[in-house]
Parts: sequence; C-alpha cells; structure tokens
Amino acid sequence: MTMPHKHSTHPDLIKRLKRAEGHLRHVIGMIEDEQPCLDIARQLTAVESAVTAAKRVLIHDHIDHCLDHDTASVLAEMKALSKLL
Repeated sequence: MTMPHKHSTHPDLIKRLKRAEGHLRHVIGMIEDEQPCLDIARQLTAVESAVTAAKRVLIHDHIDHCLDHDTASVLAEMKALSKLL
C-alpha cells in the first residue's frame, strides 16, 4: 500500500477538476435539453482539455517529487507514466 502524500499542486488540481466536473454536468444538461451537437462537442472538448491539463500537472509533479533515485525503478515508472500521456 502506498503512503498518502500531498503536493503543493494538489489544491489547484482539485479546483481544476471541480471546474471540469461542473462543465461536464453542463454538457449533460445540454444533451438532455437537445442542444446542437456542435455546441455539445465544443463543450466536451473544453472538458477534455481541462482534464488533460490536470493530468499533465499531476504527472509532472510526480516526476519532479516522487520518483526514486534508483535508475531501474525510475525507468520502469517513466515507461508506465508515458503510457498515460
């Protein structure tokens, strides 16, 4: 089991993800209200971009602060992280 930890970027990530959550709820409402597909797709793109940006911040923060200095384990973890980008 991993130890819980918090980085200085986590509060900002929470804000970003809550904002994306609100946008996603709005998109669901747009679909329920039968709004134009182009408008819905634009909003979904914004949600996707917000989540992707949050993921990048999290991964970069992890690389900067959490990777061990053991070369073999760093390489394995970097490979795993690259699959998430």
